[in-house]
Amino acid sequence: MGMENQGQLLGRTSTLPTFPSIAVNYQRRRRKLPLNKTKSTPPLINRRGSLSREIGHAAAETYLITRLTFKLLSYLGLGYRWITRFLGLALYAMLLMPGFLQVAYYYFFSPLVRRSVVYGDQPRNRLDLYLPAKIDSPKPVVAFVTGGAWIIGYKAWGSLLGKQLSEHDIIVACIDYRNFPQGTIGDMVEDVSQGISFVCSSIADYGGDPNRIYLMGQSAGAHISSCALVKQAVKESRAETVSWSTSQIKAYFGLSGGYNLPNLVDHFNNRGLYRSVFLSVMEGEESLKKFSPEIMVQDWSSKAAVHLLPHIILFHGSSDSSIPSDSSKAFVDTLHRVGAQAELILYDGKTHTDLFLQDPLRGGKDDLFDYIVAYIHANDKEALAKDAMAPPRKRLVPEILIKLARRISPF
Repeated sequence: MGMENQGQLLGRTSTLPTFPSIAVNYQRRRRKLPLNKTKSTPPLINRRGSLSREIGHAAAETYLITRLTFKLLSYLGLGYRWITRFLGLALYAMLLMPGFLQVAYYYFFSPLVRRSVVYGDQPRNRLDLYLPAKIDSPKPVVAFVTGGAWIIGYKAWGSLLGKQLSEHDIIVACIDYRNFPQGTIGDMVEDVSQGISFVCSSIADYGGDPNRIYLMGQSAGAHISSCALVKQAVKESRAETVSWSTSQIKAYFGLSGGYNLPNLVDHFNNRGLYRSVFLSVMEGEESLKKFSPEIMVQDWSSKAAVHLLPHIILFHGSSDSSIPSDSSKAFVDTLHRVGAQAELILYDGKTHTDLFLQDPLRGGKDDLFDYIVAYIHANDKEALAKDAMAPPRKRLVPEILIKLARRISPF
C-alpha cells in the first residue's frame, strides 16, 4: 500500500466512535471503593437492574473492536498468510474455549471486577480493576498492559492474570489503550502513561497501597509500558512537570517483549506484520529509535534518567517465535552496561503464549506466576505464609486440549 493510502487510513482514525453515553454515565455513577478496616468483603456496587447496562457496554466495546478489525483487514488485505493465521487463531481459541468461558464469566459477573474505570478523555482510556475478596489493609498493585501486536490489544486479555493475582491479595489494574489504526505508538504510550498516573494517584480509593505499585507488560504491552517508563524517567531527569514518578514504581516486569524496534522490523515482516504496516504503527522508520527503550537508555542525554528506573525484570521463553528471547537478553545487557538494575529470567522451551496463557490455564504450579507473587510479597511475612497455604490453582482446560492448542498456535 502506498504512503498516500496509509496517510488516508491514519487520517480517518479520528472519526472512530467513542463509547456510548450509556456506558460512560454508568461508569460515572459507580461509587469509589473505600478501604475496609475489617475482614469482610468490601462494599461493591449494587448490580441489580444493571444487566441491560452491562449488555450495552459490552456491545459498545464489541462494535469498536469489530470496526477496528475490519478496517485493519482492509488495510492488510486477505492474503494466504493472513487467512491461514486467522484460521489457526480461530482453532487455537476453540481448543482453549473451556478456560476462556470460565474466565469470561468471572470477568462479566464477579462483583470483584470493576470494569472500564475511566482514566482519561480519549477513546479506550479505560482500565479494569481486579480486587481481592477482603481488603483489610492496603494491598499491593500491579498495573498491567496487555499485548496484541499493537493492533488487537484489549484490557480484558488480562482477566486471567487479574483473577489469579487478586486471589493472592494483589490488586490488578489492566490498562486499555488505543490500538492501530485508531492510534499510533505515540498515542499508545501516552494512554498507558496516563493510565499509570491514574493508578498512582487513585488506587488508594480502591484499597490499593500507592507505595507498592508494580508495572507489568506482556508482548506489545511490554514494549509500550517500557517506553512509558523510560520516557517518564527522561522527563523527570530534565525537571519537566510530570503527573507520576518512576519512584512510585517498585519494579517493572516485562513478559515476552521487544525493546529494539530496528532489530525487529524484518522479523515481524517475515511473521506477517508487514513492514509497511509496522512502520505506520510506529510513525515511520525515523521514529523506530525514539520508541526503542534499549536505544533510549543509551542516549548520553538519558544518563541521569537511567538511575531513576526501578528494578527491571524481564521474562522470556527460549522457544518464542513471535518475539525472539534475544530481545530481552540484549535489553538486559544494555541496562547493565549503562548502570541500571535489571535481570533476565529465561524459560527453556517456552513459547510466546505458554507463559501467559497455556501455563496459567493448566493450573497447579506456575513458575512465572509464583515468582511474581513471591517478589511482590517478599517483605510481607503474613502474605507469604498465606501463599504457602493456598490450594493449587484450578485447572481450566484439559491437558490434551492445551497441547493441541500449543501445536497450532499462530503466535
